[in-house]
Amino acid sequence: MKFIKMILFFLVLAALVSCSKQPKPEDTMKAYMKAWENQKYDEMYSLLSESSKESITKKEFKEAYTNKYDGINMKDLAITYDLPEEEKEYDKESKPTFKYNVSMDSLAGKIEFSHKAELVFHKGDEESKWLINWNPSMIFAGMEQGDTIRARTLTPERGEIYDQNGNGLAVNGVIQQVGLVPAWMEGDQEATKEKLAEILNITVESINKKLNQSWVKESSFVPLASIADGEDKKIEEIKALSGTKFKEESARVYPLGEAAAHLTGYMGSITAEDLEKLKDKGYTSSSRIGRAGLESVLEDKLRGTSGGKVMILDKDGNEKKVLAETKAVDGKDVNLTIRADLQKSIYNQMKGDAGSSAAINPSTGEVYALVSTPSYNPNDFILGISTDKYKQLQDNPDKPLLNKFSKTYAPGSTFKPITASIGLETGAINPNEEMSIPNKTFSKDGWGGYSVTRVGNSDKQVTLRDALVHSDNIYFARSILKIGAADFLQQSKDFGFSEEFPFPYPIGSSQILKQDSFGDNEVLLADTGYGQGQVEMSTLHVALTYTPFVTNGNLLKPTLFKEEKTGQIWHENIMSEDTASTIRKDLKEVVHARDGTAHGHQLEGIDLAGKTGTAELKQSLDDKNGQENGWFVAWDTNKSDLLVSMMIKDVKDRGGSHYLVPKVKRIFEENDK
Repeated sequence: MKFIKMILFFLVLAALVSCSKQPKPEDTMKAYMKAWENQKYDEMYSLLSESSKESITKKEFKEAYTNKYDGINMKDLAITYDLPEEEKEYDKESKPTFKYNVSMDSLAGKIEFSHKAELVFHKGDEESKWLINWNPSMIFAGMEQGDTIRARTLTPERGEIYDQNGNGLAVNGVIQQVGLVPAWMEGDQEATKEKLAEILNITVESINKKLNQSWVKESSFVPLASIADGEDKKIEEIKALSGTKFKEESARVYPLGEAAAHLTGYMGSITAEDLEKLKDKGYTSSSRIGRAGLESVLEDKLRGTSGGKVMILDKDGNEKKVLAETKAVDGKDVNLTIRADLQKSIYNQMKGDAGSSAAINPSTGEVYALVSTPSYNPNDFILGISTDKYKQLQDNPDKPLLNKFSKTYAPGSTFKPITASIGLETGAINPNEEMSIPNKTFSKDGWGGYSVTRVGNSDKQVTLRDALVHSDNIYFARSILKIGAADFLQQSKDFGFSEEFPFPYPIGSSQILKQDSFGDNEVLLADTGYGQGQVEMSTLHVALTYTPFVTNGNLLKPTLFKEEKTGQIWHENIMSEDTASTIRKDLKEVVHARDGTAHGHQLEGIDLAGKTGTAELKQSLDDKNGQENGWFVAWDTNKSDLLVSMMIKDVKDRGGSHYLVPKVKRIFEENDK
């Protein structure tokens, strides 16, 4: 009896083991869904039924997923599924189904759907298993054989940039695409091509190359180049040529052209490097992006947010089902404090020179103009700048592509009012006291033969007024030595040195020194007093350091956006009203006194105060042939609503700073009309 019970026990155990080794559809479901979530398409294909494999090859299966997923920018694929809570036995003829849920992100937003997977039993020679009965609806619910997936990026309208009066600086406009239609060409075709090449500044060879492309038919429009919509004369010349045709295209347009190129910047095609950096921001390989200036600085605000639409299309290309859709959000317009008329006026005075200029309202801190010369036309980059033209810009020694108003330069004598104000505040300068300067040069023991030289002034007794009016280097060299290195460095911080420039457009920070202190270097300290040494400032910062003479003591913060609060204080009460008044009065004398460095043509109804400056760029203390940059800073003291700071490079043989004075005065004349 005991023996029989043991036999029965082993028979039952064998049956249980045998049952446990039977394949389960749940196991196949788990394996397939795991492979799908990990995008292991070979493993997925191995779990398909024989009939499914007859309808699609492994290569086609993989491409069905990869092509569609790549086309919609799929990411974050997640799959969940429902299985019976209790173990279940299935008839080999049955077709069990299990529900699954798919979630993924796409260029059109999140796609979510639920579907069912059907399994069939397959009896093999060596192994039996449950397999997936696959069809296209398992990629996206609702898909059938012959359907396709279409993904479309919805591009937002780019925000536009305007000046304070609503004049466009960077706007969405149109350009004219110029091309030829072979069937329309009559007469001497070679002569037509030569004339067209001359007008468009391209070669006949490039025209022939485009006409000989494989897709070109007699009736085809073959685009050759683009021109600005407003070039009426050029358009009429082209229209007169046989075979030409125009097509209007949407494009970014810069109405001020060269006058505001470095301020606005321009747009260009996105690069592979850009795409890598911005991969999570919705850009695609066909995107255009701000490449310079405000187009780049304000890219996030101007570009808006792209939308998208992912659809199932039937075999005839008709929309069958929308899987996801996100509307595009247009970029925001930007209104600046810039005045287009003043921007053009300053550019026209400077366009033959290399330099930079900034114009502000010295009572409010509003920035009215930022100019860099020589310049380039940002519209050329939209129209398609030629390789030769771009090379000319790159090779130009005056560097038209370089934004000079964002750079810093030695301010020369325009720095002297800063030294004067610090001297008055610390008591090192008494404005009424005469300094005895008997010689043309000044030196001290230990200076190794180096001396500070006066330019154009022969007075033996000099007050602060005389020193500013005549721009006396010795007076300010001796004054800063009296102030002392430590006190001067400390006081100069009130003028915004050695800190980040508080402006949305990147402007280089100004410096007094390259290092932390002067140490025992009295020569460097003396040179600093009149804006040489290692002092460097941007034209905009120089302009702002004159605002305390207008506000009676407050250094104003520059504002660029029209909606910003004006009159913001950068550093408060950096000098007394008496100090501001004293220097303001003396700077008026610089312009009005007959012996003033900015004297000359006086402007009717405009009462200017200002300061000239010449900065010598020496390779060493003994260098006698260094380049000289000229400066002039001036404001209208009647209205106190405009201050212009201008720097022009290499004025040594053009009268030094006197070369700039009439240019700046003409700007005030034009502004007063």
